[in-house]
Amino acid sequence: MRLLAKVCGLVQAGDAAQAAAMGADLLGFVCHPPSPRHCADLAVAAPYLTRAVLVMVAEEAEAILATARRHGFRRVQPYLPEAECAAGVALLRAAGLFVLLPWADEPHPEAPAADLYLWEASPAQTGVPGGSGQGHPMAFPPPGPFLLAGGLDAANLSERLAALPGTVLPRLRGADAASRLEAAPGRKDPVKVSAFISSVHEREFA
Repeated sequence: MRLLAKVCGLVQAGDAAQAAAMGADLLGFVCHPPSPRHCADLAVAAPYLTRAVLVMVAEEAEAILATARRHGFRRVQPYLPEAECAAGVALLRAAGLFVLLPWADEPHPEAPAADLYLWEASPAQTGVPGGSGQGHPMAFPPPGPFLLAGGLDAANLSERLAALPGTVLPRLRGADAASRLEAAPGRKDPVKVSAFISSVHEREFA
């Protein structure tokens, strides 16, 4: 099967429509006001709920669950405090949500079960939770199937995938990109989006 392409940081309805029409498998909508990619109107995601992902930073999983239910999201990418993560992820999954769990490239004291993981740079490296546009050493892989993230675009995807440790390749399911697909913060460049999706879809996983 071909790898999955996730286009994240969608803010504008036109950008979401273009990414969907170009064949993005997953569409990420950020709910985190400090982010330049914060989507103030999550109704933008409504036409794409079969592939929309609520990307949300919260102190408690209940807030993520409430937002997902309010807007009809079926998939969530939760950024929770470490002490709340395992229980929070369990709550979200028990509620029937598909959990794409952020997995920072750093040692983890525990590995909460998730439907899919997002392997990204450590906040200790970037200074922010979630998307930073920065790559990472790929030293601490997720415990299950994952999307690779961190400063990806069509130009560097091949190099980054080739650098993946051979032991984790069987768990690779796709790639995620956001800031490098932009014309400006919060506004996508359709040429970059199309090139990224096509580049991801050229590859398959076992």
